[in-house]
Parts: sequence; structure tokens; C-alpha cells
Amino acid sequence: MLIKIPSIANIGLESVPVDVEVDVASLGFPGFTIVGLASKAVEEARERVKTAIVNSKLDFPPRKITVNLAPADLPKDGAAYDLPMALGVLLASGQLQLPKGFDLTKSFFYGELSLDGSLRPTKGILLLGLFAQKCAVNSTIFVPQISAPEASVVAGVKVIPIETLSRLVEYLLGQRQIEPLKAPLRRESFEEQVAEFDLAEIAGQEQAKRALIIAAAGGHNLLMWGPPGTGKTMLSRALPGILPPLSYNEALEVTRIYSVAGLLSPGQALVSSRPFRAPHHGISAAGMIGGGSNPLPGEVSLAHLGVLFLDEMPEFQRSLIESLRQPMEDGVVEIVRVAGHVKYPASFTLVAAINPCPCGYLGHPKRECKCSDRQIAKYRTRISGPILDRVDLFVNVSVVETEKLSITTGSPEQRTSSKDAKKQVINARQVQKRRFSKERRVIYTNSQMRNSDVKKYCQLTPEGENLLKLAADRFDFSARSYFRLIKVSRTIADLSASEQILPVHMAEALQYKQII
Repeated sequence: MLIKIPSIANIGLESVPVDVEVDVASLGFPGFTIVGLASKAVEEARERVKTAIVNSKLDFPPRKITVNLAPADLPKDGAAYDLPMALGVLLASGQLQLPKGFDLTKSFFYGELSLDGSLRPTKGILLLGLFAQKCAVNSTIFVPQISAPEASVVAGVKVIPIETLSRLVEYLLGQRQIEPLKAPLRRESFEEQVAEFDLAEIAGQEQAKRALIIAAAGGHNLLMWGPPGTGKTMLSRALPGILPPLSYNEALEVTRIYSVAGLLSPGQALVSSRPFRAPHHGISAAGMIGGGSNPLPGEVSLAHLGVLFLDEMPEFQRSLIESLRQPMEDGVVEIVRVAGHVKYPASFTLVAAINPCPCGYLGHPKRECKCSDRQIAKYRTRISGPILDRVDLFVNVSVVETEKLSITTGSPEQRTSSKDAKKQVINARQVQKRRFSKERRVIYTNSQMRNSDVKKYCQLTPEGENLLKLAADRFDFSARSYFRLIKVSRTIADLSASEQILPVHMAEALQYKQII
């Protein structure tokens, strides 16, 4: 008897239908064969499915069993086909019959089985829910109970949480009721993110704090340079505390990436805070950009709509830093393999911290630099011009005076707090949301504007335009730098609640141009 169980295969963030065809033959030697370009993890399902059926007090038929994962030319990976395979064996062997009126064409089964018959957390459940929503009206998905909450956020899809294989059988036989998982209350935004540091804890560095606010408000890339111990890392770690909360649509975008990467916590429905990724400088290119035989997202995609922090940026491999060019410009990563290619979103804010020289003390008022000119030149060439050209804000984080570090003067109450800075950022983001609301293309921040958008939304006064032209001629800005400068000035104007970009906004933006 032949049975077809609908399931899916995830290729990047795209899902394609897969029919798990199970045939239990009455003739032939007993065996269990899986075909259809299955990976090693899928082939091992033979033992998981057989043992799970037996341990669920069901009979595993001693017959010739053939499983075909169609289409046969599409690579299949992962253990998510365990559940549809087990169900197909039970149906094809006659042990189980679907209830009257059960529409198998509108039902999808997806999940990894343990040897005891229970279902384990399985990545990609949210993508299954989104696929079922597009595929058919009133679709039903049967998924592991522990991973079901992430699919429940998809409207119009009935999510049946399955704890064990035996309970699924009892449900289909009408012996047990399983309530569909209710969708969580939809919120327009989520709770505030707790940062490691508050801006009020950081002594001095007012210009750097202002640059952080501008970067958070407009999604602009930021580079801080200065001697060790001046607060570059601390400032970067304080950035999550001033970022605006994720909207529902933004949270759904981020959750899709974390779902396919298998990084959601058990029972987690949505990623509720903006990502802040800080990889070590020993990371590989695949870890940063993404890759593998079945390409998974890298750090640039995991930082989507959040922050990618590179501490001691020159310590990263030069080739790895250069690989950031395309995602920094386009906001997406395309990973090409012989079997095909996948695309992941990577619209992140880059925050980098560097020292002025290998020893770190070049230009220090009290400590002497011991590096030669050759060492300094070699150190700085680790970051190329094209990468620096994609950075919007440059800040010199200088040594803080001892008087400002005193515990009796310059108390945190007198400094800018993250709470106050966050209010400014949220107000500026609201201005941008209204500005881009009528655009067909989704634009969240000023940094995502294209050149055509800049001409449309960035109106300069004649004085401001003259200042820009003078600076461009004086410092020989590239076309990219020219437009990025206008975007930064647009963000500064938004923070000032100004519709026009005034000369004072352009002048401040020029202060943050390249200084290294």
C-alpha cells in the first residue's frame, strides 16, 4: 500500500513542498530503504523510526518498506522527516486509518523522533507555518510540542502540538483530543532590551555617546578608535540599551533566521529583542557570512536588524573583513554552492573598535608608542579603503581625564542616561517610519535609503548644499561617501525634529567623517 504524507524542505529561508511517499509491499525481503537524495541524517531515520514505533507499543511491519522523498532531485537534510515517515509506515501497513473528513492534502507533518517515540525540538518550524499559510486555506500542521509556539504566530494556520508518536496515533483514531495551540497576543512592539551598561556609567566621551545615538537612530555604521581602556567596548556594549524595540514585522523577520539556524530556545515564539552579535576574531568565513553543505546563516544574518560588533577589528582576517563589503552595501548575503544558492537578509549596523597602532598608544598623552612606522602602516592596511568607505561615523575615543573618573565628581546622574537616549532614538525612528510608510520597498531606517530615496526625502537648504559641495571638493569624497553623509545629516535632522536638513546638521555630520 502506498501513502503520501506532505512535508517541506527548507532551502535558506525558502520552503518547498516534499511528499514523503511510503510503500509497504506484501512481497519481497523485509527491509527499510530511503531514496530521494537523502543526507546521512535522513538515512539514519530508519533506525529512529523503527525504534520509536516499537517503543510506542505499535507494530513495525516485517516487510519491504520503501520511502521516497519527492522531488528526488532536491537534497534533503535533517531529521524533520522522522514524523511523516513513521506516520506513513503506520498508514501504509494498515495499523492506522485517517478519520473521516481528514484532508491530508492540507496537513503537514514535521518533526524529529526520539527512540522512545517522543518528539524533539526541530528547527524551521516557523518556516513550515509560513509555507502552510501560503499553500492552502485552513491548513493544519503537526509539529513537536516544544517547538510549536514559533509556528503559532502565523495567522490562519492550525497548529497541533504533538508530544509523542503514540499521542498522534490516539488523536487520529479519535481516542484523544489535542487542543490547537492558540496564537500569542500580537503586539506592535516588544519589551525593552536590557543592556550590559548604561550610558550614564561611562565617564566622559560625550561625542562618542552622541555618535551612538545617531547610529542607533538611523542604523548607521560606526567605527571607534583610540587607545586601550578608553571605553570603546563599554560604549558598544551600551548600544543595545538605546536601540528601539522590535516591531512585530521586524521580530518575524529576525525569528525566521533564528528558526532555520535552530537558535530559538525551547518554547520560544518570537525573538523579542534586537540582535547584538559580537563574534571572536578567530571566527571562520563560514561562521561570519554563512555556509556549509546545507548553508546556514552566519553572524551577519544573525545580526539582521540589530548590531554586529567587531572588537579589535584589525585582528580579524583581512579576507573575512573584505567579505563584509557586499552585505554592508546590499543588506543581503548570497551563498552559492554547486547544488544551488541561498539568500539570507543581512541588514545590520556595524560597530567596530580599533586601536591606533599595534601597541595601542599612538597619540597617547602620557604613554609612548613603541611601534615603528612600518608596523603602524601594516596594521592600518588590514582595513581597506572600500570597507572604511562604507562606514558612516568615525569617532576618536580619547583618554578620559582623571578628574572625570572621580567617584565624587561627574556622577552618573549628571550624564546622559540610556533611558533618555532611547527616547531620542525612538522619536527619530517614528519620524522615519512615517516617512517611508508609502514606499513599496520596506525601509526601516535612513541608512537603507537608495540614492533615489535620498533625492526624494533629503531636502537640503542652499547653505547646507553649499557646505556639502565645499567639503566634497576639499576632501575628495567618493559618490558613496557623498550620499552616506547626506543620510547621516538626515538622521541628525530627525533627532532635532527638523523637516529640512539645515547647515548645522550637515556640519555635525561632517565631524564624523573619516579621521584615520
